[in-house]
Amino acid sequence: MNIILLDKDEINGDHTTLKDHRAEHIVKVLRSSRGDRVTVGIINGKTGYGIIKEIVGRKPYLVKLQLAMERYPDITPPIDILLALPRPIVFKRIISHLTTLGVRRILVVNAAKVEKSYWESSVVSENGWQRHVREGLEQAVDTRLVDISFYRGFKPFMQEIVPGIKDRYQQMLVAHPHTTNSLAEVFRAGASPVLLAIGPEGGWNEYELDQMEIMGFDQFTLGARVLRVETAVNAMHGAISMLRSMPENL
Repeated sequence: MNIILLDKDEINGDHTTLKDHRAEHIVKVLRSSRGDRVTVGIINGKTGYGIIKEIVGRKPYLVKLQLAMERYPDITPPIDILLALPRPIVFKRIISHLTTLGVRRILVVNAAKVEKSYWESSVVSENGWQRHVREGLEQAVDTRLVDISFYRGFKPFMQEIVPGIKDRYQQMLVAHPHTTNSLAEVFRAGASPVLLAIGPEGGWNEYELDQMEIMGFDQFTLGARVLRVETAVNAMHGAISMLRSMPENL
């Protein structure tokens, strides 16, 4: 936990009092004392620091902070993810990883090779994903919640949702191991965000790939090796971020 995240309703003037795992973290992990500063942030708001005014170093833990909020986080990450719903345990890790790496939104869709039972998991049906977004923000020292939305029908998503959002993007990309073009060969430079589509463990089927091609997605491959979804997510995010940062693409 590299930043203590606060909800607005936890703040009274310029003070807040913590009595949960965040207080325990300040006591046991940071080993802070009265008068020390800790990094804090308001969800979807500014970051800054909190000066410890009172601290109880044993259960029940308590930390009172005087807040000084200084600035908003850096520019919004220029990558959105279109993700076929993975296994729940994998989905939790992906949410945390992508939040840490930096994405604006995750559009979660169904696909032919997605198990129906995945949609009934608590991480989806009970908004269990929210905790993993906060974990990613705490790691990355950010305050902006990732916008995660769910679409249980692939065809309606492609025909009704994509036409309304595709103009937001400089380019829409889909990873597919059986195409011949590398990411560097198909990538188009620009200032607008990129939408990256990542399929299920078994990959997108031909119908799904055809629909994405009709909508303007460019196919690329990372090579002949078949990657797990969580590995592919990290690798492709890194590759796109590197290409965007190259001087000729700025």
